[in-house]
Amino acid sequence: MDVDSKSDFLIVGGGVIGTACAYYLTERGAKVTLIDRGEVGFGCSYGNGGLIVPSHSFPLSMPGTLSQAGKWLLKPDSPLYIKPRLSWQLISWLLRFLRYSTRAHLEHAVTALASLSSHSIELFDQLAAAARTRMRYEKNGSLYVFSTEAGMQHGREELEILRRHGVHGRELDEGALRELEPSVIGPVYGGTHYENEAQAEPLAVVQTFARLIEERGGVVLPGTELIDWHCSGRRIKGVRTTRGTLRVGQIILAGGAWSPQLTRTLGLNVPIQGGKGYAVTIEPFTPSPRIPVLVLEARIGVTPRADSVRLAGTLELAGLDETINVRRVDAIIHGARQFFALPEALKVVEVWRGLRPCTPDGLPLIGRHDRWENLTIAAGHNMLGLTLGPATGHLVADLLTGQTPAVDPAPFRPGRF
Repeated sequence: MDVDSKSDFLIVGGGVIGTACAYYLTERGAKVTLIDRGEVGFGCSYGNGGLIVPSHSFPLSMPGTLSQAGKWLLKPDSPLYIKPRLSWQLISWLLRFLRYSTRAHLEHAVTALASLSSHSIELFDQLAAAARTRMRYEKNGSLYVFSTEAGMQHGREELEILRRHGVHGRELDEGALRELEPSVIGPVYGGTHYENEAQAEPLAVVQTFARLIEERGGVVLPGTELIDWHCSGRRIKGVRTTRGTLRVGQIILAGGAWSPQLTRTLGLNVPIQGGKGYAVTIEPFTPSPRIPVLVLEARIGVTPRADSVRLAGTLELAGLDETINVRRVDAIIHGARQFFALPEALKVVEVWRGLRPCTPDGLPLIGRHDRWENLTIAAGHNMLGLTLGPATGHLVADLLTGQTPAVDPAPFRPGRF
């Protein structure tokens, strides 16, 4: 049946980005409705590594990334894999990706991402004052481990770039690294430690946002899938969903990797490719890591949790394909074994995969779209959805309520493509 009530803002997408947008809008007193085709928080926000890391403020389109991917193309268990398929959208995305793989764009992207992610840390600190236990928010920093001299040199270069943008860390030699994190075994040359970084339980973060939205009078509708748009002129008047028609004032699309599919009938070309990532949650082992560890050469992250350890990694450009590639799961476990004392009879709690929404320039799309007067896009956060979630929601709320943005929105404007 049709829904007669009309919200000031309709948010499509119940992941960390959508719920953060809704939360900060309700904070300004707005009337908000949020819909998601599944259960809120159980999409890509569910199973990621749970890291809140401004040190990750580097775009996927780094100089040399695509040429390295070319070497990995025929290895389905490689850290970065492009699934061969005939797709004009993928070809167009890759051509743009190549164009952005320059040193000049690297500096531009790091400036934008470091600013947005550092603002997120501040907002997480504020949220944690009221909901630390629920979100399992811990600010223990993050540790990058390098097993070779070349890897360590790469880590030093990133450390220096980040320092110029206000993200501070320190270099560790092998002894200092093992003292900080005794669980690391195997070949270690050195590392970098970013003390101001954090971790949280991603599902709990989204559910905390959802609870606070409802406490402020917002409406959260799980199991509500967008089917079609009702448009007049340059405005979207409403959306048809699996639970009826919703009239809208302003609409915010936070559909992650599904955003291109959702906007196709609006005549938009949103350059986002699904980047499939995997996580393997295992029972704690001895010794388990005390802080999140990222092993760059193996391209894996190891995150300690309340009653388990999560191994995460790999990126597979495979469109909206959500099938599980067992070889990639095994590659994550194999990589973790090189640096941690995983038991031979590994006790796996859960294997998960999710589609990260990847843009060709490595920057999210945040802001109003030129073609539609009342459409705002908040999508394309690549591997940084949790890190950038609160800052994105805050920025969207600033833009839509006429307040001065805390972060420069220009680098993220959707019309830049």
